[in-house]
Amino acid sequence: MVSVHDRRPGDAVGDLSWFRQELLGCMSRRADALFELCDAVLCADGPVRSLVGLSLVAEHRRGHGAMYDAVANGRIEIGRLRRALAGVPVPRAADGRIVLAADVTSWLRPEAHTSPERMLCHT
Repeated sequence: MVSVHDRRPGDAVGDLSWFRQELLGCMSRRADALFELCDAVLCADGPVRSLVGLSLVAEHRRGHGAMYDAVANGRIEIGRLRRALAGVPVPRAADGRIVLAADVTSWLRPEAHTSPERMLCHT
């Protein structure tokens, strides 16, 4: 079941609905559980630290046993997924320019190893 309904082909909701249908179609075994796992990853409140934590996200309506079964036995057709990702329309502004979004917030990692001549300069 896909929660986003197609209103009109060619609009943002229609494109999202199309992609979600294609994503579901790429999953050939344990599709429903894998699809809910994808929703849980996208809707989690923060970084995903464990699989079992994803089973607590509201979008994952199955138990943790179904999640582990989907990860162990589910199948995704990689070629079809590549075609689906390549088929997603590029977002454009009204004047035709490509619109991209980037998250540039810093995520401090003081324990990360770096080269001795490099240092973090937060701007």
